[in-house]
Amino acid sequence: MKKLIYAGVAAIALQAGSVTAEQLTVFGPWLGPDQEMVETVLKAFAEESGHDVRYVGSDSFEQQIVIDAEAGSAPNIAVFPQPGLAADMAKRGFLTPLADGTADWVRENYAAGDSWVDLGTFKGPDGQDHLYGFFYKVDLKSLVWYVPENFEDAGYEIPQSMEELKALTEQIVADGGTPWCIGLGSGGATGWPATDWVEDLMLRTQPASVYDQWVTNEIPFTDERVVNAIEEFGWFLKDEFVAGGRKAVATTDFRDSPKGLFTSPPQCYMHRQASFIPAFFPEGTSVGEDVDFFYFPAYESKDLGRPVLGAGTLWAITNENQAAHDLIKWLETPKAHEIWMGMKGFLTPHKGVNPDAFSDPTLRKMNEILLGATTFRFDGSDLMPGAVGAGSFWTGMVDYVGGKPAAEVAAAIQASWDAIK
Repeated sequence: MKKLIYAGVAAIALQAGSVTAEQLTVFGPWLGPDQEMVETVLKAFAEESGHDVRYVGSDSFEQQIVIDAEAGSAPNIAVFPQPGLAADMAKRGFLTPLADGTADWVRENYAAGDSWVDLGTFKGPDGQDHLYGFFYKVDLKSLVWYVPENFEDAGYEIPQSMEELKALTEQIVADGGTPWCIGLGSGGATGWPATDWVEDLMLRTQPASVYDQWVTNEIPFTDERVVNAIEEFGWFLKDEFVAGGRKAVATTDFRDSPKGLFTSPPQCYMHRQASFIPAFFPEGTSVGEDVDFFYFPAYESKDLGRPVLGAGTLWAITNENQAAHDLIKWLETPKAHEIWMGMKGFLTPHKGVNPDAFSDPTLRKMNEILLGATTFRFDGSDLMPGAVGAGSFWTGMVDYVGGKPAAEVAAAIQASWDAIK
């Protein structure tokens, strides 16, 4: 694993009492170009603080951080791609609570601030809740992709509510077109795109508190509210609504499914997928010109605000020293976010950043959706036990698309959860 050492050039104390430069190790999941970008951010911190900062990246982060913590050789800061592992380590006493006042800062300065505090708060070994995680660099899933020229030619407007989205879906069919391209194929992970649909629809049909109870199985998959969310997804699966018909959904690779947007005439008009999907658009496609996106809207009639589904990285202290606290404090500054905004692949809920810092207008537009969120929730399947979230939930959605009733599918998923309790 590659190590870079940044020797600070200005020993500027970020907090009272931090007068001595310290070595700070940061361990995370980023390699390649992402590693270079996080190192650019950490270099700026090193130059301001005087601390000697070292970053190590690994594609086996989830396994290695546990090994290191158990061996007493954890880095000072660990960057977790999922909160679930951080929660497990907090309970075992491997994480240090963040400084007093951090939670209040997040509530005040992050859009949907309470959501970010909730996502970074876990029970410690004392059984009490503490804020252990600071979210920095997030991803957005609640997006619908479309070709502006196709919408313009057909006279369609961007829907502002779920009611309008469903009306548009029906209008496209009435006009002789096919509204949606949906593909669940992903090799051994086939089915995962459907879990994102269900999670987004849970947030649009139920309060966030119900979503949280579902993710932890405080309410079971067989609860009528969960079954209803699955059936909400089913509304979009009617044969006439989906390119190739419902039976084609499970066998269409998710990487191929958006290609129907770009045919002439279009095989479909809309594709719901996360911010990463442009990587699978036809070569030379320009986002913002050839293709664009809009927020997967909420129900106007349900008054649940503007929920957003996504993911993100959580920074936690795994081997406490003053430099670790200084870094978390520095991540509160707009500059810490704007540096990565000026590169690529970065979104932030920080309300104080300058949007002009984005080098990519597409990311700026995505970030506006993120900042407009009233609720942010992490991908639910990523928070569930692996046997469920990356197992029976995936296969259950394939079964549902294949024709099994939602209640029967939900019962099978719940049985798999019960089996590991």
